[in-house]
Amino acid sequence: MAHTQSVKPTQSAGDASESPAEANESHAGATESATDASPDPVLSLSGVTKEFGPETAVDGVSLDVNPGELLTFLGPSGCGKTTTLRTIAGLEEPTEGQITLGDETVSGDGAFVPPEQRDVGIVFQNFALFPHLTVRENIAFGLGDGADATADRVDEMLDLVDLPEHGEKTPDQLSGGQKQRVALARSLAPEPDVLLLDEPFSNLDVRLRVEMREEVRQILKAAGVTAVSVTHDQEEALSISDRVAVMNEGQIEQVGRPESVFERPESKFVASFLGRASFLEGHLRDGKVETGIGRFDAVTLEGYDTVYDGTPVDVLVRPDDLRASPASAELADGTIVSRQYVGPSFIYRVELESGDVVHCLHNHVEEFDLDESVGLELTADHPLAWYPR
Repeated sequence: MAHTQSVKPTQSAGDASESPAEANESHAGATESATDASPDPVLSLSGVTKEFGPETAVDGVSLDVNPGELLTFLGPSGCGKTTTLRTIAGLEEPTEGQITLGDETVSGDGAFVPPEQRDVGIVFQNFALFPHLTVRENIAFGLGDGADATADRVDEMLDLVDLPEHGEKTPDQLSGGQKQRVALARSLAPEPDVLLLDEPFSNLDVRLRVEMREEVRQILKAAGVTAVSVTHDQEEALSISDRVAVMNEGQIEQVGRPESVFERPESKFVASFLGRASFLEGHLRDGKVETGIGRFDAVTLEGYDTVYDGTPVDVLVRPDDLRASPASAELADGTIVSRQYVGPSFIYRVELESGDVVHCLHNHVEEFDLDESVGLELTADHPLAWYPR
């Protein structure tokens, strides 16, 4: 089914001398210039590497975290994000590289400050509350400023996490969300320079997990604390973070604001890991992109320039970028091979005649049958990310 789509880009194309990834990066850099301008990061990692025998878990990670920022390391299991967090905490010593907290080098250049002497707080996956202590006693643990000062600080923390009436309870009398808030209050009570959160929502059920994301973000912002989180849950990372650092095989693939990383992924890995990604094999020719769903204007592509004409490419399309419509077998682009009901919507998996497989998002009242022939229309109102093959 041959048809031509024209989608008006919402941003200008990148410089012709840039690669597609560099063009995407330049857009992201412009978006984040205000964040990156901070002159005094609270936390700095420079070339941090951690090896376990022949295995390299973290490979040359460099990153600054700014005051009051919530940054999340995001990636699949085994990508190195938790090991990176442990090097920041002092629970692992880097093989190479340097870590600085404020003005102090805590790892590297011959220095290694043990975890108990670093000004960091940690919220573990299982909350690690003391079962034999009350909520007040858990929060007070580690405070040593005198009885009156400790009591005042505990009261302040109970108010911050909205648990002023629960101070005399023990952890077994609390819900999962309440336990998490107590763990957060205990870690914030000593006023650490940096708060570390290790998969903070993994032990909560799905409904509570969604509720607690916003609560935790509000608490951290109210406290004005700088925080570094680790998760494999992309929705969690995108919803709570000021910036996201996507990791793969021990390295940072991309770091930026959540919307920038999602909308302008700099690699196929980042594109595939964030959201439901599909790729159309295409070929740039005469200012057009020829794909399995037709031919459309190349200006639709982020950073496109005529210098790329003749290049075979993969074009990133997400379910909301495409729309299916019934078509005869002779005119169809592909066939519905599966569908997933997600409440208000269906996500259809379409196998194209070209061999590509893509996904389409439709309202639940627009229902297609399995094995139904469909035509596909590109409906994206934003520039599309793309990658040379």
